[in-house]
Amino acid sequence: MKRFYSIVLTLAIIICFSGSAIANSYYVATPASGGDDSNPGTSTQPWATLQHAVDTIFPGDTILVKTGTYVGFRAESSGLPGAVKTIKADVGANALVNVPGPFNRHSSNIEFENFDATVKYWVIDGFEVADSPKYGIDLRGTDYITVKNCDVHDSAVTGIFTAFTYHPLIQNNESAFNGEHGIYQSNSGDFPTIVGNYLHHNFAAGIHMNGDIRFKPGDGIISYGIIENNIILENGLGGGSGINMDGVSDSIVQNNLLYDNHASGISLYAIDGAEGSSRNKVYNNTIVMAPSSRWCINIPKSAKGRPNPTGNKIKNNILYTPSTTKGSVLIYSSTASGFESDYNVVVNRFSASGGKRIITLAQWKALSYDLHSIISTPNDLFVNPNNDDYHLKTGSPAINAGTSLAEVTDDLDYLDGRFRPQGGAYDIGCYEYEAH
Repeated sequence: MKRFYSIVLTLAIIICFSGSAIANSYYVATPASGGDDSNPGTSTQPWATLQHAVDTIFPGDTILVKTGTYVGFRAESSGLPGAVKTIKADVGANALVNVPGPFNRHSSNIEFENFDATVKYWVIDGFEVADSPKYGIDLRGTDYITVKNCDVHDSAVTGIFTAFTYHPLIQNNESAFNGEHGIYQSNSGDFPTIVGNYLHHNFAAGIHMNGDIRFKPGDGIISYGIIENNIILENGLGGGSGINMDGVSDSIVQNNLLYDNHASGISLYAIDGAEGSSRNKVYNNTIVMAPSSRWCINIPKSAKGRPNPTGNKIKNNILYTPSTTKGSVLIYSSTASGFESDYNVVVNRFSASGGKRIITLAQWKALSYDLHSIISTPNDLFVNPNNDDYHLKTGSPAINAGTSLAEVTDDLDYLDGRFRPQGGAYDIGCYEYEAH
């Protein structure tokens, strides 16, 4: 009898904390396909609106959205660890969200925010989010939110935006043709993981990360980020690097492919952040700049009152620009504290004076930087750079020319099981050469 009551008590606790003892799946369809919010939300009797769905489910439940065009929503409730709430496009469905929801506060199509509590443990998966009057997907004051497999485009401002968002996973999304950035991680939100995204033709940055000491609570620094396996191209006509890092520290940027971006490639700095981006590891990226662009790696002096960047490490990168007035790496001073750069493929132009003076690789080496680095060109390095194939060609000087990095265990083709090294040593760039 005691055992029976113990089981009943356990079930009661589960129901109390999750709202349901068993995770359930619910469905949403357009009214033309039978959707009605008075329905029970089954596959044959689906709900009609995304807002009703997110307001109704319990932790552990999943909302499956059928093909159709939908009004957006605002999520203010939370899931639980191990019992996340999920809203996703049904298998094979094209679920388009193209206007903000009726209760949205920021004119964004999809919003996660609660002014009285942190919104936690949600997954949004597989939506097309288009034509937002502000942000496509808008996360504010959240923790452990996943945005994946979404196609976010033609937002008036940014595709995927976060503010005071901690532990976000932004994975395998396409964010393009937005009026500002592809992805924007802001306001001291730590532990972001931005992985496997395709970010292109955004007017400003592909990825903009902005610590911003002006906004509280927070320390004005984004810390412990992972930015890897992203493909970032044709951004920055309005300014903004392929990857902007304003007050971003203790993070790793690896295995990214950046090409034809019009401002800088990767920038580590402080304008709004509490400190210049510091103690970051920029490893095994391939950066091929557009003509008339800026520097591949840009580490300028911080804005007045902000400490300058320190302790950044630049290794195993391909850093190419066709510009005759810019080059591979710019740092604010020849004595930048803790700065390391080596085992890169570069062009013969650098600056150790914030761009005031261009120096050669030989002069740069005299400062004890890039002692093992080499000069090369896209035609010598890549399979077909004219058609944007930046895999290493047979005989590429980047093959086996890198240094072993414990943090980098695979390459941009990681989904195909491409581990490092394939040969006798690490290759340089985002792709590891694999002989056929």
